[in-house]
Amino acid sequence: MALVRIRVGESIMKTQTQDTPIKLQETLKRQRDILAFRMKKLSSKQSDFNSKTAKLKEKIMKKYDDMKRVLDEDLQITLCQLDTEAEAMERAVEDNIEKSYCLTKEIDQQLAELSAQLEKDKQQSQEKMSEMKVRIMETLKKTDPELIQMDEFKNKQLLGLTINLLLFIRSQVPVTKKLFQSYAQEVVLDPDSAHPKLIISPAGDSVTYTNTWQEVPENPSRFDTTLNVISRKFFQNVRNYWEVQVTGKTYWELGLTYPNIPRKGREENCWLGRCPKSWCIEYFNGDYTAWHNGIPHELTHVSGRTFERIGIFSSSEGGFVCFLGADTMMPLYSFCAGTFTDSLYQAVCPGHDNQGTNGKPLLICDASKYTHIL
Repeated sequence: MALVRIRVGESIMKTQTQDTPIKLQETLKRQRDILAFRMKKLSSKQSDFNSKTAKLKEKIMKKYDDMKRVLDEDLQITLCQLDTEAEAMERAVEDNIEKSYCLTKEIDQQLAELSAQLEKDKQQSQEKMSEMKVRIMETLKKTDPELIQMDEFKNKQLLGLTINLLLFIRSQVPVTKKLFQSYAQEVVLDPDSAHPKLIISPAGDSVTYTNTWQEVPENPSRFDTTLNVISRKFFQNVRNYWEVQVTGKTYWELGLTYPNIPRKGREENCWLGRCPKSWCIEYFNGDYTAWHNGIPHELTHVSGRTFERIGIFSSSEGGFVCFLGADTMMPLYSFCAGTFTDSLYQAVCPGHDNQGTNGKPLLICDASKYTHIL
């Protein structure tokens, strides 16, 4: 009986051993089918995004065309009104010139008649002369150029309304500025996270590099190699926007990071954008580079340009991180993470002194206040 059990067990083990590659093959086939279906869904998603973006662009372009048409129509109405008034004044002037010319002809005729009749009938000549004087005075009075005037007060009002319209339009554009301002968040830098060579202002709204190692307490949250500092709080809203003034600087990095970004040692992961846990834009001597997961994206379309402010927009719906030149709201680069797996903190790096050219601080701005864009 024992021998029978041993043989049965061996037979079962042999069967399982033989079935394993088949089952593994079937499993891999199912997984391959799942991945193929996933790629199909992703491709469909991409097409859907492209279609929605195209439709949105078409709608926005139509609205801008409508605005252009409305403004063109209003311009034509305004110019037509001015032309109508100018034509009326021109007709009045021409009419007065005609009247003056006709009277001049009559005067010439009467002068000729007077010369001929001067010796014949002095009394009659004096009467005609008196009548002509009256007509001349009346004509001079009626054709006085000062009587034909432009309505300067009305024209000033018209110009004023046009200027107000221009100012209103400027106050509403770029529309992305108005939109992102509604997502503005307060950013306060955390001195406990700052590298010892960084000076954080008491209000936490600026950071300056110093070549002197500051006497600061060591803690796990402090960057000890990279010149980084992050915010005290993380974003809690779905959409967030903030701005940093970078005027006068030749080197800086700005971005967003998860709280568990490496902070100790000389690993490259400690730098912003060099690991999957952070996104940043870097500026160095006129060149811009966007970084994430250690992959650089050179922004040649803005190479050599300088901005007073850089804006950073993020949205947890879709996992977007967008960098902009806030002066003109020029898009610099956008990342799409799909979804954020942790809280987002604001991160800045003022950079080293760059041979004495980078001593200015990075200033956190109030992004909710409108800055006029020409």
